[in-house]
Amino acid sequence: MAAAATSCGAHPSAHAPAPSPDHPATARPAGDAGKPDERALPGTPGWEITDPGPADAIEGFADRVSVLPGEPFGLHVSTGAPAFTVSAYRMGWYGGARARLVWRREHVPGTRQAAPQVDRATRTVLTGWQRTLAVDTAGWPEGAYLLRLDAEDGSGRRYVPLTVRSAVTAGRTVVMSAPATWQAYNEWGGHSLYNGPTGTLATRSLTVVFDRPYDYDHGAGLFLVYEAPLVALAEKLGLELAYTTGIDVAREPGLLKGASAVLSLGHDEYWSPEQRANVAAARDAGTNLAVLGANCCFRRVRFEPTGLGPDRAVVCYKDAWAQDPGHQAGAPATTDFRAGPGADPESALLGVIYDGYPVDAPYVVTSPEHWLFEGTGVTVGASFPHLVGVEYDRVDTGFPTPRPIEVVAHSPVVCEGRRSHSDTAYYTVPSGAGVFASGTMRWVEALDANGPGGGRADHGIDSHAGDLVRRVTENVLRAFAAGPAGRTRPARDNLAAVYGAS
Repeated sequence: MAAAATSCGAHPSAHAPAPSPDHPATARPAGDAGKPDERALPGTPGWEITDPGPADAIEGFADRVSVLPGEPFGLHVSTGAPAFTVSAYRMGWYGGARARLVWRREHVPGTRQAAPQVDRATRTVLTGWQRTLAVDTAGWPEGAYLLRLDAEDGSGRRYVPLTVRSAVTAGRTVVMSAPATWQAYNEWGGHSLYNGPTGTLATRSLTVVFDRPYDYDHGAGLFLVYEAPLVALAEKLGLELAYTTGIDVAREPGLLKGASAVLSLGHDEYWSPEQRANVAAARDAGTNLAVLGANCCFRRVRFEPTGLGPDRAVVCYKDAWAQDPGHQAGAPATTDFRAGPGADPESALLGVIYDGYPVDAPYVVTSPEHWLFEGTGVTVGASFPHLVGVEYDRVDTGFPTPRPIEVVAHSPVVCEGRRSHSDTAYYTVPSGAGVFASGTMRWVEALDANGPGGGRADHGIDSHAGDLVRRVTENVLRAFAAGPAGRTRPARDNLAAVYGAS
């Protein structure tokens, strides 16, 4: 979630049967002919952590955000237990189990690592932890993974996220994970890019590093809330998928060449200029883009190395950008994309632009005849409580806005007394690419909404909203996987009818 960019104000934020230790189960990335389909293999129930234990019982991090299949990585683990087990679960659908155990190592000696230190200049939390275990990923299929750490004395359990990334994306739908945003919100060690010990911006970090555990969701970062439901649906649909991260997209200009579509997931706020340029180039070459959240591509960051390797630090000085030594040496200012110097509002890529926080409002359909709503049975004015929140985007022609663009859901919101709208929008470009933006941060979360609503689960979003989001997302994914969507589904601009805009 972004701090205030508008008047809406600032935001606050038991194992199943396993393969033999050290021997991965037979598996393959989807689409590799001649081998069993990974998605058809049975899942592994019991992967979820329900009782994590005390905060310091066991925790760890990987020294790589992503690896190619077969590349090794190191685990850095701190625990008071004499030994622990590490299990690698590939996340997906798997008949509803949502994960499959690919690898396990038992009886890894445990040790208590040193307390973290904080760099005085940037207030960066530094661990300096030694590597506990080297892991060989030979035989691991591409995908999103959670490594589960289990202290063998029963004292605690934690996750460590990892992407086994795809080297080639041509003809595939690319799941682009957002670890830079997870790290921005990570308060492990007392500091994030938002808060420090005082709970205010004054003591926040100016740089955060991947060389530490995540404090959210038992070490999973923001993956389980903002990404896992989409991964499950995409794999359930049988799409040809590729997996990567925003950091890899930034590093490799040709990575998205020939991709059918790129998916930005529920909370994807922190991008580098290189990531943005490479995604825009892919769009302009015919690759579709689906933004399944809100507040996407809002913060401009820079990646720097740490002692563990390249791109392990996320630099974002925000309103203190002039103090950034990197900017003083000529790098772009690490502040909001829409802000100077070098302003480049995110709407030029997304079609929509971040408009505020916090809101909780119904989602209102205004163009039920649109292909996005095929199979939903919705009518004009159909309303789905709580689906818009906690941050939202809208079309605003006061900023660069690609045309033609269609607003298909136009949901009234009130953000700290200011009236506005959240927009679901679709635009197309001359290359034929289509760009979809949901306009609400709760989109991916709502994929798992199956209850009666009104309670605390899923923000009170009910199964009716869940059914809508699942079907619209399926329509988007299937259309985008088939090739440049604008060639068969060109946008028909309706801003004059919606906003009175020319």
